[in-house]
Amino acid sequence: MTDPKYRALKFGVTRVDLRDGAPGVHYLRAEQPLSDYPERMTDRLQHWAQVAPERTFMARREKLAAGGTGNWVKVSYAQAWERARNIAQALINRGLSVERPVVILSENDLEHALLALGCLVAGVPFVPTSPAYSLISQDYDKLRHVLQTVTPGMVFAADAARYGKAITSAVGDDIEVVLTSGALEGRSSLAFAELVATPATTQVDAAMAATGPDTITKFLFTSGSTKLPKAVINTQRMWCANQQQMAQSMPVLAQEPLVLVDWLPWNHTFGGNHNFGMVVYHGGTLYIDDGKPTPALTGETLRNLREIAPTVYFNVPTGFEAIALAMKTDDVLRKNLLSRVKMFFYAGAALAQPVWDSLFESQEREIGERIVMSTGLGMTESGPFAIFVTNPNVKAGDLGVPTPGMELKLVDMEGKTEVRYRGPNITPGYWRAPAETALHFDEEGFFCSGDAVKWIDETDVHQGLKFDGRIAEDFKLATGTFVSVGPLRAKIIAAGAPYIQDVVLTGINLKEVGAMVFPTQAVRPLSGLDVSVPMADVLSSAPVIAQFQKVLNELAVHATGSASRIARMCLLAEPPTIDRSEVTDKGSINQRAVLTHRAQTVAALHDDTLHSIIKPQ
Repeated sequence: MTDPKYRALKFGVTRVDLRDGAPGVHYLRAEQPLSDYPERMTDRLQHWAQVAPERTFMARREKLAAGGTGNWVKVSYAQAWERARNIAQALINRGLSVERPVVILSENDLEHALLALGCLVAGVPFVPTSPAYSLISQDYDKLRHVLQTVTPGMVFAADAARYGKAITSAVGDDIEVVLTSGALEGRSSLAFAELVATPATTQVDAAMAATGPDTITKFLFTSGSTKLPKAVINTQRMWCANQQQMAQSMPVLAQEPLVLVDWLPWNHTFGGNHNFGMVVYHGGTLYIDDGKPTPALTGETLRNLREIAPTVYFNVPTGFEAIALAMKTDDVLRKNLLSRVKMFFYAGAALAQPVWDSLFESQEREIGERIVMSTGLGMTESGPFAIFVTNPNVKAGDLGVPTPGMELKLVDMEGKTEVRYRGPNITPGYWRAPAETALHFDEEGFFCSGDAVKWIDETDVHQGLKFDGRIAEDFKLATGTFVSVGPLRAKIIAAGAPYIQDVVLTGINLKEVGAMVFPTQAVRPLSGLDVSVPMADVLSSAPVIAQFQKVLNELAVHATGSASRIARMCLLAEPPTIDRSEVTDKGSINQRAVLTHRAQTVAALHDDTLHSIIKPQ
């Protein structure tokens, strides 16, 4: 069998240095050193405004009054620079600062982008906040927590109609509110257009000149998977160093002007630092995708990809699953998406093998070669980019090697190996939380990630690392056997594709491992029942039970012991909720919170009193 052919893609880091430390400790870094990087991201924005003023910086489809979206509204680099300077002046006039930053309540849009750039120029931190805290939450507790933590001097919201209730409930009367559209009943607000119309003065130049590597650019809140979200301090050094690290690890970013079609939210580090920053750093163009990997919004993403050909493309596994399915029959999508893309990149969860196979099949049919499906590992505290793969032969769970300028500390912990980070892209800590900060750094100044890793190939360290789960999620059975939650969960999701959204493993201090499954909407057509039938009835239907019985039987065949054998399974009709922290705003499951809030279900699953339990046959 001949090796598959891939579209040419250079990997920037392929060799590492490994040294031993104390017993059970090893240090890993890239052989390639980190090159120089700018002192501030605004230097790059100013550069592109000068050398490519007419190039489109960002675009978004206009919102139509009747619903839906129309043509692209574009902002050039020259326009972005001018408007950012004007906004900066407005912020300076108000005396905003690190003690009184700007909180942003908005999804990805042009105004959000321009306000963020204005903050960068003025040296005023901004706080892109998960829209879910305002639009999905019923109690607004997490939004209040954000506001109490950062004490903003200004709150910006995209529109009064959608964000008004949250503002009225959580934002104090002493905080200025800025709106793109609409007005609040009984409360004054400022139109965003007035910020943009503020003429810039020499104060703006002085403010930008006063910023430097230690200037705080933004506060990004963690997902709050175990406690209330923490405000991760992001500095100019972190962002600039990380972008240079990315450029060296992924040379494709500098080969031609970048074009991204991207929906990943800017309140999350991957969308807001990795992708947004990448565009500014390299003078690229970002087409904001108002689609999302959900049944209702996937169509918008596919529409955009039929029209705009990205040079690199990022998505989460569920997004790639939808694209893989569509590419089988959509000739226009297949032709346009694959016309010039050099690299796919997935993050957030495991990508099921059938999805990989489907993507590769469509690519080989259309262009006669495959597109590299790359990935890595990072977190909000690492900027996020930390580890990246070294070759095109990527398998599920592969992570790769550290980016230049960053050192990994590999620490043996109860049969697992934790990866820890140190480098210029690592956060100095959590805002106004010195105790939390101290807890997360070890005696050598390495950030403790809580992620477990192991070697892809122990005989060749240059291939790098692969994911081995979250240490905090792992647990012991009554026999003392450790259950490695992350890899086992990934196996179940892959085996049950496309019917499993996520899985929570049970069995702490018990004899067997159980699985509580959150199904996808794909189970509805499988059931053969009417769309109006409650999900509980769908899950108890014979075809659905039969499908999951098949999945469980298959998993049992490949199990190697009690820690890898799913002995019992149940299907959950009630989806995880953000208010109970069962799921983070970026969609990651919180194992601990689900087990806590559904303790009765866990108990019934293991004492055989649950109404419907599936066991291997």
